[in-house]
Amino acid sequence: QVQLVESGGGSVQAGGSLRPSCAVFGNIDNTMCIGWFRQAPGKEREGVARIYTDGGATYYADSVKGRFTISQDNAKNTLYLQMNSLKPEDAAMYYCAASYRPACYYNNAWEYWGQGTQVTVSS
Repeated sequence: QVQLVESGGGSVQAGGSLRPSCAVFGNIDNTMCIGWFRQAPGKEREGVARIYTDGGATYYADSVKGRFTISQDNAKNTLYLQMNSLKPEDAAMYYCAASYRPACYYNNAWEYWGQGTQVTVSS
């Protein structure tokens, strides 16, 4: 069983930065992936970034490449999402999630979800 608790969202102006965190409770083994999703009102949930635990490979959505960086601190059991150069279209509820492969490749199949942290970006 895995529990995920996000924090660190907030409100910034366009061009600003935020770094939400995800505290991970439970066992994340090397057959899993862990990452961030977001969902804005009236839009579908979007996979933003993820890490594969069997080697650290990362994936980013095209919309955030070059601006967002996913990282993990294993000693603190914490996942981060450094978000720079934020745009109004980045505003959404951001969710931390984890799953076993091969569900990693299907956004709707991930098993474990946090409660979300809100990110607001004003123009």
